[in-house]
Amino acid sequence: MLKYIIKRILISVLILFGVSVILYSLVRMMPNDYIDNKFSSQLQQGFITQDDVDKYKELYGLSGGIFEGYCSWVGNLFTKGLGNSFLYEDPVVDVIGKNMWISFAIAVIATILQFLIAIPLGISSATHQYTARDYAVTIFTMMGLSLPTYFFAAIVIKILSVDLDLFPIGGLIDPSASYPETFWGGLTQFFDIVHHLVLPIFVSVILSLGGLMRYTRTNTLEVLNADYIRTARAKGLSEKTVIYKHAFRNTLIPLATLLAGILPSLFGGMMITEQVFAIDGIGRLAYNALRQGDVPFVMGYNLFLAILTIIGTLFSDIMYSIVDPRVKLGK
Repeated sequence: MLKYIIKRILISVLILFGVSVILYSLVRMMPNDYIDNKFSSQLQQGFITQDDVDKYKELYGLSGGIFEGYCSWVGNLFTKGLGNSFLYEDPVVDVIGKNMWISFAIAVIATILQFLIAIPLGISSATHQYTARDYAVTIFTMMGLSLPTYFFAAIVIKILSVDLDLFPIGGLIDPSASYPETFWGGLTQFFDIVHHLVLPIFVSVILSLGGLMRYTRTNTLEVLNADYIRTARAKGLSEKTVIYKHAFRNTLIPLATLLAGILPSLFGGMMITEQVFAIDGIGRLAYNALRQGDVPFVMGYNLFLAILTIIGTLFSDIMYSIVDPRVKLGK
């Protein structure tokens, strides 16, 4: 196991290198860079000249070509870390570390709820194939797969926030509230934050349920048609024992591979969700940085997602070996 993990980490370094090359090339090929966005109005009004803009680009490392800029970025990576964000004017590591936790909390809670809801629904749909329950789950699945995040979030806000006034429209805390620096004040603030996060988590969970439910249903149907399931039924075992003791574990084997991409995909989806709900998490900051052409922050954020994907893939492989003892990770 240890040898396998070390080997995967070494391979991951090469993968990160390739990912960084592609990411940097894509960011630099954007129509406008940070300097163009920042000084476009001043340039049009004649307050500065094109020579001034070119000097700023040279200062920010945006004057050369993509290859030259990438080599400069890699050199800074080993000497200065991920560098300073153009837009937020702080080290990229500090900006990510300071703002990632709210996004991480939403992503982790949404992932846990997604598995707790989708797997039972998928199994129930498979064991009641072609019934009203199966059709209801299928319709719910298609809705989750089809609705865009911003559209569904707008509907949720309209119904639960505007019409019923059950939850805040956005933000993390009530701007009109004041919390004393006491235990009860901190506890009140905590519950206020939880109250604000209900809708973002709800939207993230509902929109991510569809794929996992459909995947669980398909795998369960395949397992229920296996020979050993027919043998278990022929021995007189109850249907509940057949499903939850014999079929359930083998249903989980393919689902273990999904762990690799769920957390990074939720972080990536936070861009839209946090923008709609005005939450200053890492997703919203990355969205604004991408619009402004903030190369250091965009590179740091996407490398963060790439590292999460690699960690998720490794964790998925380990979970696969736990769920299915026949799988060995020694090679």
